[in-house]
Amino acid sequence: MTETPETQLQHCGLVAIVGAPNAGKSTLVNALVGQKVAIVSPKAQTTRARLMGLAIEGATQLLLVDTPGIFTPERRLDRAMVAAAWGGTEGADVIALVVDAKGGLPQRVADIAEGLAARHEPKFLVLNKVDIADKPRLLTLAAKLNERVGFTETYFVSATTGDGVAELKTALAARMPEAPWHFPEDQVSDATDRMLAAEVTREQLYLQLHAELPYASAVDTELYKEREDGSVEIHQQILVARETQRAIVLGKGGSRIKEIGARARAELSRIMGVRVHLYLHVKVRPEWMEDRTLYRDMGLDWVE
Repeated sequence: MTETPETQLQHCGLVAIVGAPNAGKSTLVNALVGQKVAIVSPKAQTTRARLMGLAIEGATQLLLVDTPGIFTPERRLDRAMVAAAWGGTEGADVIALVVDAKGGLPQRVADIAEGLAARHEPKFLVLNKVDIADKPRLLTLAAKLNERVGFTETYFVSATTGDGVAELKTALAARMPEAPWHFPEDQVSDATDRMLAAEVTREQLYLQLHAELPYASAVDTELYKEREDGSVEIHQQILVARETQRAIVLGKGGSRIKEIGARARAELSRIMGVRVHLYLHVKVRPEWMEDRTLYRDMGLDWVE
């Protein structure tokens, strides 16, 4: 008798997705899950905290830990993000190093590879963005990285187009230990609704403001409640460090924040499947990076 996913022994394991900023880690997690669970933008360091995407491959549940990009930290927030990235590899059954294949081998990627070299877990090298990379250089880049680390397996993918993603997903599933699934089959992320709401609004800040707004901003979900009619009411503060940044977020006559709110509201309604009432306020708080409560809400540890 042929086994089905329902009769097979269940497998479940943790895959740590690591790499430099803007390597396409969040896009890859979304592609492996099959729907959007992590925010993405063209800006580096979009991901701030560890977020887990949940993917199913046959009788295997993959717990995909999307980590912040690893870089040289300068501020407390930077240190917390890098600590979250390396912390996301703890207990992993597979560590997947995602590399921007069109970017060659910059020092920061070499440094991350060096940090993985002594790890005993199976390590996958995932060269991403191969659809826009210089094809003749791909094998050279793969060879150089394998010389430094000795990866268990190497994959060439495009998280954007989906090329190679199915093969990678199958290979990851084959490495997962026998264990019961940790989450229901229809759950795609471990993010709370409050965290999801904040992330969606932050994504719109990045997408709409581009280089105008520095990273000295955060989104704090002050109120999240379900109304009697089944809709959701959300109140958020967009925290910025200076008054000039507040003016940028607001836009002329409040036009920019209205557009940010409209797009975030539409995205949340689509994801949640219910009507969303989203209320945004912009507040200047110069020292928000020293607020322990905000770090906790973002899923980051306080790092001295």
